[in-house]
Amino acid sequence: MSKKNLIAGQSGGPTAAINSSLYGVVSEALKHTEEIDHVYGMVNGIEGFLNGTVLDFQEALPGEQLLALTWTPGAYLGSCRYKLPESLEDPVYPKLFQKFEEMNIGWFFYIGGNDSMDTVSKLSRYAEKIGSDIRILGEPKTIDNDLVNTDHTPGFGSAARYVASTVREITLDACVYEKKSVTIIEIMGRHAGWLTGAAALARKYVGDNPLLIYLPETDFDVDEFLQKVHAAFEKNCNVVVCVSEGIHDKDGTFICEYDSAAGTDAFGHKMLAGCGKYLENLVRSRLGVKARSVELNVSQRCSAAMLAGTDQQEAILAGEFGVQAALNGETGKMIAFKRQSDSPYSMKCTLEDVNVICNEEKTVPVEWITEDGSDVTEDFIRYARPLIQGTVNVPVGEDGLPAFVYRK
Repeated sequence: MSKKNLIAGQSGGPTAAINSSLYGVVSEALKHTEEIDHVYGMVNGIEGFLNGTVLDFQEALPGEQLLALTWTPGAYLGSCRYKLPESLEDPVYPKLFQKFEEMNIGWFFYIGGNDSMDTVSKLSRYAEKIGSDIRILGEPKTIDNDLVNTDHTPGFGSAARYVASTVREITLDACVYEKKSVTIIEIMGRHAGWLTGAAALARKYVGDNPLLIYLPETDFDVDEFLQKVHAAFEKNCNVVVCVSEGIHDKDGTFICEYDSAAGTDAFGHKMLAGCGKYLENLVRSRLGVKARSVELNVSQRCSAAMLAGTDQQEAILAGEFGVQAALNGETGKMIAFKRQSDSPYSMKCTLEDVNVICNEEKTVPVEWITEDGSDVTEDFIRYARPLIQGTVNVPVGEDGLPAFVYRK
């Protein structure tokens, strides 16, 4: 059997574990020398591939250098937000597959979230249409944890750990004075509140801060919010509130839009930011107390210091499992996680049809949110706690800073 080459790319927003998934794919592929000749990487995803920017992993990260991917945040290959045309008749598809043929590609891996799985779906359907034998698989990643048909996604555990740890630190800082104050922490999450819900893990005891947690799965009422903040002062004069960036009112208007019109990105998604600042000003003016807001922003997804060992190892496992599945002929699938037990925690990798995953969104179950919409339940905590476990020892360089690997 003649050898073929494998190519992998990364797409969408990076995470602390997306490079671990890449490591899993590349390291496993390099073991199968009888079937796989070269292992290539698309620089800046499918868009970069169209522009001819490709690297050879055997040259870029030889020997033990490859291992450094497992503790390096960001996206080593670079990313893109390029959306393939809906029509498979578009000329971009034959152009892509001509490039695949020229590079003798037999296996294609795309690591990303919902829009990336849309790319995997389109490419695998086009391959089937023209009778191509290229095996095309999706490796999941997203701190939003909103991909369907999987228990969770690589990247979420580390981001959740960062949120919980940072909220605990902010709480300690906020509570040094015996004077009424409100600290509002804005956390990523457009339509799914998984990451904001993880703030509940910061509590050390019943009644600890954050006293209020708001997810986008429920409608947000400004007046009710102010009433709950006022009532919370009976428990603690320093109130910490965590909100998802995508909280909205009963009419579907994002709270951030109360202040100013939001722009849109290349996919037509509204670019959300500012609900924390809006609520800060509202609390200060309406309740007459000290208020401040903190937007965690990209730190949620790029903190190697908070990289969860469980997250790292599962990301690697997903990459390895995907290569093995592709070599067995699987295509048009996404690697997924199936939880087998909460305590002790255990999971296994499975394959799911990418066509029923892309363009769908998994939100926090309503039953995992309190009836008044201001907190998450113990079911959520039991679900999330195992995913933030394990500490990764990030090597430090001579300059005293993390020894990350960089693409030259």
